[in-house]
Amino acid sequence: MAEQTSKNFTFENIEQQTKLSGTNEAFLKLIEEALSVQLLSRGNMLAIEGKASDVQLAYQVVGALVTLIKRQINISQADVVSATNMAQRGTLEYFGDLYTEVLIRDQKGRSVRVKNFGQRQYVQSIRKNDVTFGIGPAGTGKTFLAVVMAITALRRGEVERIIITRPAVEAGESLGFLPGDLKEKVDPYMRPIYDAMNTLIGSEHTQRLVERGVIEIAPLAYMRGRTLDDAFIILDEAQNTTNQQMKMFLTRLGFSSKMIVNGDISQIDLPRGAKSGLIAAQRILKNIDHINFINFSSVDVVRHPVVGQIVNAYEATDNRLAELKKEQTRDGLSHN
Repeated sequence: MAEQTSKNFTFENIEQQTKLSGTNEAFLKLIEEALSVQLLSRGNMLAIEGKASDVQLAYQVVGALVTLIKRQINISQADVVSATNMAQRGTLEYFGDLYTEVLIRDQKGRSVRVKNFGQRQYVQSIRKNDVTFGIGPAGTGKTFLAVVMAITALRRGEVERIIITRPAVEAGESLGFLPGDLKEKVDPYMRPIYDAMNTLIGSEHTQRLVERGVIEIAPLAYMRGRTLDDAFIILDEAQNTTNQQMKMFLTRLGFSSKMIVNGDISQIDLPRGAKSGLIAAQRILKNIDHINFINFSSVDVVRHPVVGQIVNAYEATDNRLAELKKEQTRDGLSHN
């Protein structure tokens, strides 16, 4: 059993201690769970107890978060999770750099920033490239940041409209069989997009822009035959496109436009036998200029820490099943 040790972090004032602890010490609990340490408040000090290596990481995380607090940045659970993840990956020294830029302020005036290195790469790629693919599990912020960048581009006059689309395959029905007009048919599929829009600019403003045609939300099938100039175009849930649909979508790109293609190849809902256009695009387009691929992993998840663990558990199971299938195939060939 590794020898236990203790180290004290001293706060400069009660404000630092209160903000670092979080409501009901929620932030401290996140650090404890992530780094296998015990945190105890003692006056103006925080005692960190556990294995020496874990204690050192926790001490560095606390220091990094307090540095943000000193800069008048209100930290959240996502910030704490990001700090502990970066500490475990040995990249905590870059943590403060994530907070040097505010991407946008939401409708309540809160600053929206990238939360980890993966998100930073994603945002930089969107700025530098005509087409950016964001590939990875749910909770990594792909859709939300795509909407952030779209609204920012619209506000700056870089584009005239925002077009958001996704394939409607989850229900196992064609849109024609669903009740209501086009908007009512598509809206359930676009809920994550609407949620992001409402958070950033408010539901009323979003509705006005939709009514004016500045924001267009439509199923992927309605993109066929169009050329989209001066637009910021987002394809969400791209893992559920076929090769033909992906080619059709990408060739809609017009002048002074940007495209973002987001998807999670572990969540493909296509009919059996259909090949994902997103997987094919990774292979076909990997060496084309002005097209870039950003791959997120479970460590980039900015939701509750358990979400990252869930992603890891499913990935491990999928990998074990793939290995078993390979072994069965090899055994079958050897018997023949």
